[in-house]
Amino acid sequence: MKVGVHVSISGSIDQAVDRAKEEGCDTFQVFTRNPRGWKFAELDPDEVESFKEKLAQSNLGPVVDHMPYLPNLSCPEDELYEKSTATLLAEVDRCGTLGIPYLVCHLGSHLGMGRDVGLQRITDALNMAVKRVKKDPWILLENMAGQRNSMGSNFPDIREIIDGVKKKDRLGVCLDTCHAYAAGMDLHTEKGVSQTLTSFDKDIGFDKLKVVHLNDSRGGQGSGLDRHEHIGMGYIGAKGFKTILHHETIQDLPWILETPEDERRDDKGNLETVRKLAK
Repeated sequence: MKVGVHVSISGSIDQAVDRAKEEGCDTFQVFTRNPRGWKFAELDPDEVESFKEKLAQSNLGPVVDHMPYLPNLSCPEDELYEKSTATLLAEVDRCGTLGIPYLVCHLGSHLGMGRDVGLQRITDALNMAVKRVKKDPWILLENMAGQRNSMGSNFPDIREIIDGVKKKDRLGVCLDTCHAYAAGMDLHTEKGVSQTLTSFDKDIGFDKLKVVHLNDSRGGQGSGLDRHEHIGMGYIGAKGFKTILHHETIQDLPWILETPEDERRDDKGNLETVRKLAK
C-alpha cells in the first residue's frame, strides 16, 4: 500500500522529500511552484539534482505534481485560456525536469458558454500538452465535484475528453473520492463502491486510473460541494473508506490525502486512520 499527503516545497523543492519522510508517507504530492499566482521562477538546477538524489535514497514514490489553482483549461475567454494552457505546458516541462511521473489537472469550467465549448477547449489544451511530453509525466484528469458549469464530473464525460485527445498513451485519470461523492456517486456503502468502480471500468477502464485522491466529504452525496473532510469524519465515513481501500482493483495505486489539518486531526493522524482501515 502506498499512501501519502500533499507536502510543501517552501524553501526549496528538495525539502518536499524531507517533509514527506517526516510525515511518514510512502508517496506524496507537491505543487512545483506557487499555486496561487501566474508567475513562477525557473527550477534551480542544484535543487533539481538534490530532489532527485533525495528521492532515489528515500524509497518514496511515485511523486504526484498538482496543477496550480488559477488555470481553467475549459475557459471560453481567450486571455485566461492562453495563460491556462501556458501553465499546463510549463508544468509538463517541470515534471520532465524533475522526473515526476504524474501531473494532476482540474478540468475547469465552461463559464456558462456550454459543454461543447468547454470540451473543445480542454481537448485542444490536452492535445498540446501530450505532444510536449517526452518521458514524464502522465497527465491525469481529475474528476470534478459536480459544480455548476464544471467539466468532467462523471465518467462518461471524462471518457469523451480522453477520446478527443489524439495521443492518449500519456493520458490517465486521478479519481477523487470527495469529488465523486459530491457529484452523486455512492461511496459510503459496499454496494455503492462496487457499482461506482464497475462504472469507472466500463466507461474509462482501470488501465487509465493511476492515482486516487483519498478525501472524505463535508457535503452529502450529490451536493456538488468540493469540501474535503478528515477520513471517516465526513459523509463517506469509515465504512465507505474501508470498502474503498480493500477493493482489489485499486488497492495497489498511490493514495494521496488532501485532508484538512486542524485541532481534530493532522496529516499524520489521517495517514494512521487510512492504514488502520486498510488492515
